[in-house]
Amino acid sequence: MQFTKNTSKDKFFSFGTISKIIIAVLIIVFGFILINQINFPTSDKQIEKILPNENFKTIK
Repeated sequence: MQFTKNTSKDKFFSFGTISKIIIAVLIIVFGFILINQINFPTSDKQIEKILPNENFKTIK
């Protein structure tokens, strides 16, 4: 019977995997913060469309 030593470090939650996840989350949060800081201009013009009464149908 032959024994083999498993020396691979293929754990699911290794330090590299956890650090990559943390960096990705920080980049996403930082992106949301930057987008919220941008002040987009709002329109002062009121958009109003008058619909004629003939387009409406009464359902009974």
